[in-house]
Amino acid sequence: MLKIAVDFDGTIVENQFPAIGKPMLFAFETLKAMQDKGFILILWTVRKGKELDEAIDFCRNNGIEFFAVNANHPEEGLDDEISRKIEADIFIDDRNIGGFIGWSRVWQELFPEEKNIELEKVAVKNLGRKPRWKRWLGI
Repeated sequence: MLKIAVDFDGTIVENQFPAIGKPMLFAFETLKAMQDKGFILILWTVRKGKELDEAIDFCRNNGIEFFAVNANHPEEGLDDEISRKIEADIFIDDRNIGGFIGWSRVWQELFPEEKNIELEKVAVKNLGRKPRWKRWLGI
């Protein structure tokens, strides 16, 4: 299965570093659906120390447990002195050329045959309510 490295600030949450911003629209729903499909997710961030622990806890509290953090495998230790290059098939980051494409578009790129219908089902299942965008529009 594909190994996907995912940035935190500006990708999973709005960039408010060193604080944790609000979750990006469909971030946790998409990540959960990717895990449900067997993708291996790695948290790939410049955060370290206390800020990194807060990001990991924030994701865990939102239902996402990463396979590894800033490493290729869970057993690799974190070393603040070394910048690791992650071995992943796909990188999801707000620093891409053109910026972050949004989680809805990530879903469409990875699962073009499923459109957003499946993502909406996951949002309802995981949140127990309508997706946020439908609530905003009063649908």
